[in-house]
Amino acid sequence: MSKKNRPLNIEELKTSCQNCSLSDMCLPHGMDREELERLDSIVVRHRPMQPGQHLFRPGDASHALFAVRSGALKSYCITEDGEEQVLGFALPGELAGMDGLGGNSYASASVVLETSSICEMPYDRLQSLCVDLPSLHRQLMGVLAREITADQHMLMLLGKRSAEERLASFLLSLSTRYRTRGLSATEFNLPMSRQDIGNYLGLAIETVSRLFAQFQERKLLKVNRRQVLILDLDQLRSMVESCASRAAAGR
Repeated sequence: MSKKNRPLNIEELKTSCQNCSLSDMCLPHGMDREELERLDSIVVRHRPMQPGQHLFRPGDASHALFAVRSGALKSYCITEDGEEQVLGFALPGELAGMDGLGGNSYASASVVLETSSICEMPYDRLQSLCVDLPSLHRQLMGVLAREITADQHMLMLLGKRSAEERLASFLLSLSTRYRTRGLSATEFNLPMSRQDIGNYLGLAIETVSRLFAQFQERKLLKVNRRQVLILDLDQLRSMVESCASRAAAGR
């Protein structure tokens, strides 16, 4: 039976790109119904993945781009001395596997942090579709540009800011990303551990724990394990903006 004539499947309707609440952040952004149907035809939707499962590891043959539908991922690489270096975190509506586009293997790893639903888009079919659909190609280029900007921001974060400014900037980034998804900008769960946060920000885990305690004492936020409630968003912004001003003045 053809896809067009088969009976309506409610589960497929719920999970299609057309009906996904994250479509304005993921690759389908700006695509019309016919284009979305063509994208839907190449998407592989996995069963929920559990914490600790890998989508890919460094050196694995690159084969697909992955979109987070729910949950969270951590990307990392292994340094020359065998240590893990956290490169970033993917939240719902964000992508993993971009580093595989330029070669035959992935340079990094992507691991599930909490129970996650993942959409897989095979590179070969995605690239062929980009040739036919300029809107999809533009969106993919936009995602690549955001990846480059995020890397540049991270370099500035590690090179110019104090420990407390790094943590404040990280929390503000999460706040903005959750707000974009229609969720609370001031109350959210941290899917990553304190150790992962420290690794990402270039801080010792003891420093991260101490800073969270200091932020609570200053009534900037409340923390209950991984649950964060930001009490003074303006003050966090002020900390980050003052650093940016100092950096600009020092050029």
